Amino acid sequence: MAVKIFPWSRLMGGILIAMFLVLLAFRMDIFTLPAGGSRQLEKTAVIHREATDKAKDTWMNIYQQGRKIGYTHRTFSRQEQGFRLREEVFMRIQTMGVVQGISLKTEGALNKDMTLASFDFDLTSNLFSFHARGKVNNARMSVVTNVAGDERRYDLPLKERVQLSQGVFARALQGDMKPGQGITLSVFDPMTMGSRPVHLSLVGEETLTIMGRRQTLKKYAVDFMRARQYAWLDQEGEVVREEGILGMALEKTTREHALEGLAASGSADLTDLASVDARVRIPDPAGLQVLKVKLTNIDAGALMLGGGRQTYAQGLLTVSKEVHKKVSGSLKNREAYLASTPFIQTSNPAIRAQAELIVSREDGNEEKARKIVAWVFKNIEKRPVLSVSNAVETLKNRVGDCTEHAVLVAALARAAGIPTLIETGLVYQRGRFYYHAWNAFWLDNWGGWVTADAVMNQLPADVTHLRFVRGEVETQLDLMGVVGRIKLQVIGISQ
Repeated sequence: MAVKIFPWSRLMGGILIAMFLVLLAFRMDIFTLPAGGSRQLEKTAVIHREATDKAKDTWMNIYQQGRKIGYTHRTFSRQEQGFRLREEVFMRIQTMGVVQGISLKTEGALNKDMTLASFDFDLTSNLFSFHARGKVNNARMSVVTNVAGDERRYDLPLKERVQLSQGVFARALQGDMKPGQGITLSVFDPMTMGSRPVHLSLVGEETLTIMGRRQTLKKYAVDFMRARQYAWLDQEGEVVREEGILGMALEKTTREHALEGLAASGSADLTDLASVDARVRIPDPAGLQVLKVKLTNIDAGALMLGGGRQTYAQGLLTVSKEVHKKVSGSLKNREAYLASTPFIQTSNPAIRAQAELIVSREDGNEEKARKIVAWVFKNIEKRPVLSVSNAVETLKNRVGDCTEHAVLVAALARAAGIPTLIETGLVYQRGRFYYHAWNAFWLDNWGGWVTADAVMNQLPADVTHLRFVRGEVETQLDLMGVVGRIKLQVIGISQ
């Protein structure tokens, strides 16, 4: 297969889609658990009983920068053991100039206190599909994933009771929340298998025209990973409008209007919308030894800006190209970085067989890592896809953007015995910094973690790769407070 040089190395479509869909999922007309313990739960159950006895059937249009790109349909009903919600979402999304359709289906069983009992989740796009189902058992969630016919079972620890993101609202209907007051809930996301806190607060009242009628509505703010959305509720406690990052908005409508009038061009290009102006041209990124940038409008404490080749102090981020070190580092919890996970399926037979074809037992870890990066660079077509990025399906379809490259590299490298993680942040391309994902290998002869980018066939990766988070796929959610907000200025470069 010929190596294709392409404009997608400004990649980040997959991660942006994941964040876009997670934000989209925060429907607020489904009731959830307010803070306050068991007495509060009993009070809430009584207050909501009359409202929740009536089944809800809601349609909403999805807009992005004023252009309709999809719709949602949700039902919510009382069951003997609690409640059941179902939601279907369809959208046309554009990333890196490519428009693709994506559909999601979520079904959840909720306990009487609105916490999650079980879920069933499907995502389907043009090439990829992902299915997961899970059941909560005390402090653990048993999850079964199915990717390309490969079914895997996992037990995920839960620190507290969780909700589905489709239902982050409850206390607003009690009528005792005052402007400026709020509650914090824990939400589980089936797309990343991670849980994160969501803070809900009342802003005040506002008058809007919804479905041709002027209404006085309550406006709420929903803060998720430092990304803020707004929602407007009518007098019956139903959400009639939502607004979020990247120009996203949802508005209540009829079934007929929801199913008509989708923009053929899809959304505005999310990759371009989220990119950051570099303010300068960097002629030879691969040749740089040091890059210094000033970062503003971020919460540095929530990110991994320092460590390894990066240092960070008082808003100044310095990235230095890695070199061999004389002293080997020591890696704690080594097995954790070799493990098979829901999206990095190291133990899958096809992954293991491919790793054995790429490397030999006589190779050292650095040689193995270089072979794996080169193989993925050459054999995976660089094209944006809408998916829950995972190694098995990427290997099967041989196509993907940076997230698909990163999960496949991680799975192959772990199968070859190399501790590997995913790093996510920004990378420079043609005058702008774009959201991107790459890898970090633990190589003893380099003294620790070493970056690598299979999209660009680099080991180590060039210093315009600005790491914000490191870990498994679910850590990419930590970028949500950065997208659309961060500003940067290149302070210095050294060849």
